[in-house]
Amino acid sequence: MKKGFLMMIVMLLSAGMLAACGTSSASDTKTASAKDENTFRVGLEAGYAPFNWTQKDDANGGVKIDGAAEYAGGYDVEIAKKIADGLGKKLVIVKTEWDGLVPALTSGKIDAIIAGMSPTAERKKTIDFSDNYYKSDLVMVVKKGGKYENAASIQDFKGAKITAQLNTFHYSVIDQIKGVSKQPAMDNFPAMRVALESGVIDGYVSERPEAVSASAANDHYAMVEFKDGFNTSDDDTAIAVGLQKGSELTKKINEILAGISEDERTSIMDEAIKNQPAAEK
Repeated sequence: MKKGFLMMIVMLLSAGMLAACGTSSASDTKTASAKDENTFRVGLEAGYAPFNWTQKDDANGGVKIDGAAEYAGGYDVEIAKKIADGLGKKLVIVKTEWDGLVPALTSGKIDAIIAGMSPTAERKKTIDFSDNYYKSDLVMVVKKGGKYENAASIQDFKGAKITAQLNTFHYSVIDQIKGVSKQPAMDNFPAMRVALESGVIDGYVSERPEAVSASAANDHYAMVEFKDGFNTSDDDTAIAVGLQKGSELTKKINEILAGISEDERTSIMDEAIKNQPAAEK
């Protein structure tokens, strides 16, 4: 009889635990769903000034990085804020290494990539892109006063030690320089600036805003623009928002971007260059 009574108690407790688990799971799912609907999660490196960078506080409109005590600022962040406002959602910045951005998007960890990313044909095989929100020419960043500062053509870099960021089209265009000493690609722009400063490389390929930022922040760097430059496509030198294939956000984001005039975009970029923190200099 005791055995039967004990079995009944165990059965009742098990049923109660299962019911509780079921209730909790449904509630958690509902909460998570509501949270996702009200936020716009944007992935970026926070290390590519003036497009995006990491800073210690919310100065100049910085946005707190999810799960960190630091903040993100820059041109991409300002564009992300405008898009989030237009969508009626709270902006959440998810700091992500460059190589992890596309996987984070396709896995659903983030809703969009707003990170100075070009809508190249290769990337379009995996993700969709919005209309462009910036366009810039390719340049070279070199040491000020060095032998390459007055280069007029990319072919003037014959024999030079040149690199670019890993997994970007910037790295592939180095092959257009005849006789160049192509160096291993580097993970990020701060690392390339250090390599240039120390003489490990003679220059790195970049977009004009980053080069302006580098030369403005450190008088040891110079930007070289070309009359005879790299051969690129329009998509290579454009910047767009990366989105999941078939995303319902694409149409609305394009409408929001269309409402930002070219003058306003230029003004935002000028402010980003001016406001970059000392850590990026």
